[in-house]
Amino acid sequence: MTKTAIKSVAEEVDPGEVEGTDLRVLKYPHPSLREVNAEITEEELKSGEIKKIAKEMFLVMYATQGVGLAAPQVGINKRLMVYNPTGDKTKWLDEVIMVNPKIVEFSDAKDVEQEGCLSFPGMGGDVERSKWIKVEAQKLNGKKMKKKFKGWEARIFQHEYDHLEGVVYIDRLSDEGKEQVKETLDELIEAFGDSGKL
Repeated sequence: MTKTAIKSVAEEVDPGEVEGTDLRVLKYPHPSLREVNAEITEEELKSGEIKKIAKEMFLVMYATQGVGLAAPQVGINKRLMVYNPTGDKTKWLDEVIMVNPKIVEFSDAKDVEQEGCLSFPGMGGDVERSKWIKVEAQKLNGKKMKKKFKGWEARIFQHEYDHLEGVVYIDRLSDEGKEQVKETLDELIEAFGDSGKL
């Protein structure tokens, strides 16, 4: 997810190769963005593999000037997300890693804000989300956690959680919003086809 909901912050960028990782942000309509994402096992957590992936996901996220990233966006179809609501890599204490997260309760009250997505460069649109959510997840050490998020953090979580469900933010745009991004979306689809990555 990009920082579009915070005014006067830089747009996301495509950093190309990121030092310290081979991971890259996949652009729509890459099939990984719609795949089923597997639950992460206890063995995977114990092996240190997921910790390594999460660390590299943060490298990519910061390089793109984003605030959140889900594993399928870098071609790893597992239920893992990382985010930092500040988007500032020097504020590493704000970094959050969620393993196998799920939303167990959400508010009926909603709000609408502009969202962008690292997999949809140069696009944005108004998306309705619940104002607060209650979440259950695991930490990297496998321990279970429960937390309530509200406001900006709730929005980031819901955006990244959608990716784990194979949902992308354009699915949540109004008809008018879809019309506004249609041209850019068509260009992304055409570029993907031309790249021979189908």
